[in-house]
Amino acid sequence: MRISQLSAASGVPIPTIKYYLREGLLPQGEQTAATRAEYGEGHLRRLRLIRALLEVGRLPVAAISQIIEAVEDDALPVHQMLGTAHYALASPVEVQPDDEAHQAARERVDTLIAELGWHIHPEAPTRDELAQILVRMDQLGMPATDGELRHHAGVILRLVAEREMTKIPFDGPRETAVESLVVGTVLYGKAFDVLRRLAHESESARLLAPEG
Repeated sequence: MRISQLSAASGVPIPTIKYYLREGLLPQGEQTAATRAEYGEGHLRRLRLIRALLEVGRLPVAAISQIIEAVEDDALPVHQMLGTAHYALASPVEVQPDDEAHQAARERVDTLIAELGWHIHPEAPTRDELAQILVRMDQLGMPATDGELRHHAGVILRLVAEREMTKIPFDGPRETAVESLVVGTVLYGKAFDVLRRLAHESESARLLAPEG
């Protein structure tokens, strides 16, 4: 298909496609003439991935470039490729060397992960991300106990993660697997949060609202 057809099929404007081509996010098409190139299904898959990373993941172009590099590196195991996308979704945390509160929270996170038997890279940014959340909860006078964390992580979240991972097409194109991971992680996370708020309202009504 020509670039105009690729734009129509993907919903991505032609100038944006040309920008992705210049940045190396989208592979060049097959040159059929001096000013004409042909594009295929692989380009459509890549555009879907880029849109998912931009619009759902809210990732900057630099992070998207790293993920694209992982997708294109066929020698990189799928687990590491998905890890690149997972880590890109993490909120950056700046930790000062003398931040004792964060260090204590990080030790709690590391202990929790070890007790759960989870296989998490020692330098995973999600470790510091969770630690920073625990610090803020403590500062607001709403600390999370280790028992609560173990329950939520070991029972509820493990089942959710298992179900979500079964939806990722590992035997298909690498772009599709990453797209599925990003969309599932972000949107399922938002759906989970909304369901929790609905449950809070219902429980508040049960406990506090007058009957009738």
